Amino acid sequence: MNEIFENKPLLEKQLNYLKLNSIFENFESLAARAAKNQWTHVQYLAELIDEEAKQRRDRSIQRRIRLAHFPQIKTLEQFKWTWPKKINRPQIQNLFRLKFIESKSNVILLGGVGLGKTHLSTALGYEACLKSHSVLFASAIDVINNLAAAKAADRLKNELKKYLKPELLILDELGYLPIDKLGADLLFQIISHRYEKGSLIITSNRAFKDWPEIFNNDSTLTSALLDRLLHHTETVVIEGKSFRMKEMIES
Repeated sequence: MNEIFENKPLLEKQLNYLKLNSIFENFESLAARAAKNQWTHVQYLAELIDEEAKQRRDRSIQRRIRLAHFPQIKTLEQFKWTWPKKINRPQIQNLFRLKFIESKSNVILLGGVGLGKTHLSTALGYEACLKSHSVLFASAIDVINNLAAAKAADRLKNELKKYLKPELLILDELGYLPIDKLGADLLFQIISHRYEKGSLIITSNRAFKDWPEIFNNDSTLTSALLDRLLHHTETVVIEGKSFRMKEMIES
């Protein structure tokens, strides 16, 4: 493979132009291995391309994680199953197959504060990033505030796209603060536009029967929202005492 080294300046220039970073970094050392082990040209080329593909996959994963805006990286392995009083472990583990994203359906995690709803939703989002799905994580209130500001600035259509484009949108902490009519209307737009087009994960501390209280006691809008939301949704109910409160008491 002496011709590789003879043409090294031109090769480096072309690899840099094509942005084949891994091949640029490894072609010399891999050529030495190929010569030592008497690889064929095809074997050498296959190894180079495999390393390039791995590096690109890794960069793509890191980019998706960065764009998801997770508050922290969480995994299913870190979840403390022994703390909630009631939790359907097989149901949750099955969700990590991510079939709900493929079918463009939804997941709603219901339970009191400090029971791991945000942990599980983040872990699902992180797993989705690893499996090549686009994800965006945001609190429900932040989404509403952003859309309200965009509407006031006459750029609502563009801002909505941010929440409609990802394959998975995670809306955290729905119901922790009351939502006025404008906020309810804006959230309804997201849910109705994503209906059967993209998946949602919603975490909430309120049972469905209490959702009218979240949405300014507008039972008509709440019914319409739940009708679209629950048509293709798996609901996970978690019961128990706050794990965060436990840590505060024991510290």
